[in-house]
Amino acid sequence: SEDPKRPQFGTRFLTDPRQVFQHNAWDNVEWTEDQEAAAKKKVQENSQPLPPEKQDEYDSRANEYWNDFYTIHENRFFKDRHWLFTEFPELAPQCSQNHESHPADTGDGQQDNLNREQSREVADGDFPGSSATYRILEVGCGVGNTVFPILKTNNDHGLFVYCCDFSSTAVELVKTNPEFDPERCFAFVHDLSDVEANYPVPEGTLDVIVLIFVLSALHPNKMQSSISRLARLLKPGGVMLLRDYGRYDMAQLRFKKGRCLSENFYVRGDGTRVYFFTQDELHELFTEAGLEKVQNLVDRRLQVNRGKQLTMYRVWIQCKYRKAPLELPETQD
Repeated sequence: SEDPKRPQFGTRFLTDPRQVFQHNAWDNVEWTEDQEAAAKKKVQENSQPLPPEKQDEYDSRANEYWNDFYTIHENRFFKDRHWLFTEFPELAPQCSQNHESHPADTGDGQQDNLNREQSREVADGDFPGSSATYRILEVGCGVGNTVFPILKTNNDHGLFVYCCDFSSTAVELVKTNPEFDPERCFAFVHDLSDVEANYPVPEGTLDVIVLIFVLSALHPNKMQSSISRLARLLKPGGVMLLRDYGRYDMAQLRFKKGRCLSENFYVRGDGTRVYFFTQDELHELFTEAGLEKVQNLVDRRLQVNRGKQLTMYRVWIQCKYRKAPLELPETQD
């Protein structure tokens, strides 16, 4: 909450409530105390959890539900996330090409060289993208709406992108997309919550890990171990980027009775699950994994349906957490 507001979230501010239907969306919308209290009351009214046996069913059949989701929607339901490069410049071309904007760069050339040298030592071996100089992993890639904008925008020959999803249907849609390039990208099926499952890269070799609306799909009891496992894959100085649902988002307030699994954790009509975070919860997950905060912000946005004269309040949280760079060896005078 102490982070300064940034222009990336947008600069369209609603100063006159009478003008609310003049645009499709308004940025950085502050909630009133009454609005927050009403949202809290709404959540409490619909927070009676389902029986344990029903919860176990949704947990054990999670893969089936996500495969059904992507089978139904394929890639018609999704839009490429071109806002990525504004919110997360770590994914933009200059970041993998330009030494000064490398996330492991602390402004000290000697420090940066030490980080890269350690990464080269770890990366020795034969694995997909082993010769790359900048590696990005997206967890929960869906049909590729983050991966393909990165590959299209970033022509750096040293870039290699990994992407995985719990759903084999989603991964197959990525691989069969005409824009998929196996020379620059490796797609694989992976269960983020299975911390014993191997990744196709050694620990300490990734520059960036991206989590876009994916951590919220995990059971809350599995979130910490999953983030800690991912953190081990980062290079010293590497960053983890997250954007996900915030507490009292419109989607949470729309859930009816009989959809709550546990506190702030729900099941949708199609069987997929979703959790709604606070900033503090995410901060604890990342710091417990040994990462340092770079950014932890709430994006409160008012979306408007001008045709139906409806207002919809969205709440998203955006985070960047970094693995500490290697410490320079002490020099003797």
